[in-house]
Formats: sequence, C-alpha cells, structure tokens
Amino acid sequence: MKKRPKTDISLKHIAKELELSPSTVSRVLNNYPYVNETTRSRVMKLVAKIGYKRNIMASSLRTNKSKTIGMIVPRISMFVHAQIITTLQNILHKQGYNLIICQSNESVEMEKELAQTLFASMVDAVIVACTLFTTDFSHFNILIENNIPVFFYDRVPTDQYPAAIIKGDDFRGGYLAGSHLVEVGCKDIAHISGPLTSNLYRARVAGFKEAMEQYGFKIGDDRIFYHELTSENARRTMRQLFDTRPFPDGIFAANDLTALTVHEFARERGIAVPRDLKLVGYSNDPSSSLVTPSITTIEQFPERIADTVAEELMKFLRPDITERLENFKPITIPVELVRRMST
Repeated sequence: MKKRPKTDISLKHIAKELELSPSTVSRVLNNYPYVNETTRSRVMKLVAKIGYKRNIMASSLRTNKSKTIGMIVPRISMFVHAQIITTLQNILHKQGYNLIICQSNESVEMEKELAQTLFASMVDAVIVACTLFTTDFSHFNILIENNIPVFFYDRVPTDQYPAAIIKGDDFRGGYLAGSHLVEVGCKDIAHISGPLTSNLYRARVAGFKEAMEQYGFKIGDDRIFYHELTSENARRTMRQLFDTRPFPDGIFAANDLTALTVHEFARERGIAVPRDLKLVGYSNDPSSSLVTPSITTIEQFPERIADTVAEELMKFLRPDITERLENFKPITIPVELVRRMST
C-alpha cells in the first residue's frame, strides 16, 4: 500500500527528531541560502522519509510572505524571454524564492486575467514583459495598491507608472543597425518593424530614423513596414519589396525570426546575401549564427537584464525596505552590434 503523507507531523516534530531548532528547519524547507549543507541534507532526508508536506498557504499567512514571485511573459518560446526566465529562476531559487511563470500569448485579455490570478495567489512580487498591444496598464493597479512590487522588463510602459522599469537600449539598437547598413555601402534601406503599440518598436524605429537622417537618407513610407513579426508577415513584406523595382540593398529586421525569414526568401529568389542584399537582425538568437551567411544582429544581453531585475527586486523584498517604486529610476541595459557575414 502506498504510504500516505503524514500531514499531521509538524515542523517542531522534525526539529526535535534532528535536535535542531524549528527556525533552522524552517530555513531549509523555505530554501533559504547560507544553510549548512550537511544540515540541509539531514532535514530533507527525514522529510522524504516521513512524507512531510509543508502547508505553504498557512506559512504565507503567518509570515505575510509566500516566497513566490509571479512572472508574465508573452511567449516562453521566445529566445530573449527563455534566457531571462532561466537566469531569473536560478538566481531567485538561490535566494529562497520560487518562480511562477505565466504566458500571455500576446493577449491583453489573458494578461489581465493573469494579473488577477497572481494577486489571488499571494505572490510577493510580479515580473512582467507586456504583450505587443498593452497600452493601458491599469490591470496591474491591484498589485501596486496592495504593496506587491511590479517589475516591468523589455516591454514596458512608456508613460509614468509606479513600477520598476528595466529595458534594453532599443533606440541605440535601431541606430546601430541603420548606421551599420549605411557604412557598409547600402543606398536603399528598408526596415521591417513590429507594431508601434509596443515601446520596443517605437524606440527601434526612432533610432533607425535618427541614423538615416544623420547620413542624409530620406526613407519613404514604402520602406518601413509595421506588423507582428511572424514569418508569414515577413514573407508578405518581402514579396512587396521584391516584386517591383527598385529593390532595396539593405534590410533592418526588428527581430531575428524576421531576419531569418528574409535570409530564406533571398536564397529562394536567388538574391545573394551580402552581395545584393545586406541584412541586420535583432536579439542575437543563436539560430542567426548558424545559417550561411550568418546574420549580423543586435545583442540585447538577456542575462544582464535578468541579473538586474533580480538584484533590484531583492532590494524591494527586504523586510526593512523604505524605498518606493514610484521613485524608481528606469534602468537601461546597453546593446551591441554583432557583425557577421550578412553585411
């Protein structure tokens, strides 16, 4: 017969059995750092042996802390967010926190529901990368009003909002991409952008336009495209660009998925990269270095973003915290051009 969990066994019983203090056992069960590894091993062996189940809800009610952080991302499969999730989870786990990861699937309605769900789950803080279409952030007010810190990263509010903002330097990224295409000899440059409802693409477009203006280029409306950055949309745009002359000799794609689609389209049409068409992507997705020729891109340093989010978040979770999020000064993570064979 399968052994039933002994839910009536208390933390005090475990402490007495091992001749430890209840507070030491509690630190082990809550995954606190700086606990002696021999002690941690003894506690966990006994817990496994007796089938002890910790009542997380009761613990959170006693301490007013759940030791759990909520996180809302557009899609877990996206390279930048996957890297940030992995790094954050490793850092937070070492600090004794668990991470609940939720996926909005680029749906504003889903994002609203998830904000409510994480509030009801009594999380200690929420980390958010918004959907492409989030322009009203009031569904996060319930968290703010109940002193649950909200940390936005990458896709963030552009208007004043009482939350932490940590983002990449997307204006600089757009500027670097545009400048580079001019410097390698392009005379007719197109830009495939995401929707302007997102801060990412507003900033990247603005940086690109700044570079074009600096070099004396006039970019017409027929050379900038705004849409969700899917392969299907990228192919539609490429047909529009290459079904009628004159053809562009340079393309800045606002993410690497689109850059890879441009790369594939060029190969299918017999357009030589970089001889006939030079190409710059964005994000430094590993796949951008695996195709031939490899794709020049903008490095966003997702691990650095995650490190910064975790470091700042831990400051606001200290019991002696006196800082307020409305005074948080936005943090911008530098970006870098990674030149490869496509330019």
